[in-house]
Amino acid sequence: MKTTIRVAIVGCGTVGGSVASLLLKDRRLIGERSGVDVELAAVHTRTFSRATDAGVPEELFERSLETLLERRDIDVVVELIGGLTVARDIVLRAVANGKHVVTANKALLAHHGTELWEAARANGVCIGFEASTAGGIPVIRAITDGLLANRIDAVYGIVNGTSNYILTQMTQQGMGYADALAGAQRDGLAEADPSLDVNGTDSAHKVAIMAALAFGIKVDFDAIPVSGIDLLESVDVTFGSDLGYVVKLLAVAHRTPDGVTPWVRPAFISREHPLAWVSGPFNAVSIYGHATGHTLYYGRGAGGHPTASAVISDILSIGMGTLPAVFDHTGYWQDRNKDARQVPMAQTSSRFYLRIMAKDQPGVLAEIARIFGNHSISIASMLQPEVTEDGAETLVPIVITTHISAQQNLEDALAHIDALDITGERAACIPIIEEHAERFGTTE
Repeated sequence: MKTTIRVAIVGCGTVGGSVASLLLKDRRLIGERSGVDVELAAVHTRTFSRATDAGVPEELFERSLETLLERRDIDVVVELIGGLTVARDIVLRAVANGKHVVTANKALLAHHGTELWEAARANGVCIGFEASTAGGIPVIRAITDGLLANRIDAVYGIVNGTSNYILTQMTQQGMGYADALAGAQRDGLAEADPSLDVNGTDSAHKVAIMAALAFGIKVDFDAIPVSGIDLLESVDVTFGSDLGYVVKLLAVAHRTPDGVTPWVRPAFISREHPLAWVSGPFNAVSIYGHATGHTLYYGRGAGGHPTASAVISDILSIGMGTLPAVFDHTGYWQDRNKDARQVPMAQTSSRFYLRIMAKDQPGVLAEIARIFGNHSISIASMLQPEVTEDGAETLVPIVITTHISAQQNLEDALAHIDALDITGERAACIPIIEEHAERFGTTE
């Protein structure tokens, strides 16, 4: 016998319209595959044009949010309005009224996840959020279910399609950042205001959620080091390509002996790296477990139908009892865990790509090498391209790659170099990330 579950959608934009459309058009298919009959019972939104386009009959339009949240015939509220304030209130009121919640709101969970999960648990319901992190890619399900037998050591993700599309255009087509962004906006892959995508904030929301679940910790979102692609210069993309690297906006969280280090920033990876071939608007997440080793999850990280697929999977998981069981039995939720030490970026180590603009005169390279040596930084390679301009005052690029170096040592050295009268603009610094090492069989 099928279980029937009645759903209300709050917010009917691109994703909400796609959820409504799939629930109405594919109700039979969804029921046959899952054994759950999902009935769309109500839609609440500011304007019902998208709902009409999705085929939602007018009798399902609920113009009063208060009424919707108090209706006893609603089992699941799907929150798709985004933002932090109104959305938080909707989720809290829904769970207080005994309703399960499904959301795609990564910012809400990154900032208020502990509070929301605690409230849901207190009211005997759960919150599904597969769609919050990587669109249609079931990465949350992998962490909370498929990889339960693993101690997870690291998560590496390309989780923002807008930034990845822009970087692909810069890398493969030789475009500058401004032109690549304009193209993404024309193609509908970037918002009119793309700030949250290109400055790394969107990726930070997502890595905060993944890190909390993967490591069973409370994550301080404000302590995550974040930088985006908006200050990346095409000359560095070109030099990096010449050295055999591609640049990606990476969202990373990994264990260290002293704690956990989550961060978001542009980084160079080898063309042989598993994430190097992820291009255009696609997303991918690499997860490293002690039993499985490396697993990779790839697909469309945004868009109406891919994200709606993840939303509906959570609804079905609630209907089948899977998500409530996982929510009740497993111990990695933030409301059940203590704060972890988030290791500051300055206390980590990496290889680095550097571009220093310096005067074209004798002794410059020696002075730069001396400063690096004084800060215990070992140079792996150094390149000074030939220039056509003559004169001691001409600034030329010096491209350097380092061996593994302490971030703090590098920052101190660059501060010294930037202050020299033989250098010009601030040095460009991009980490070079190797593939994470697999550690089979050990949980130490």
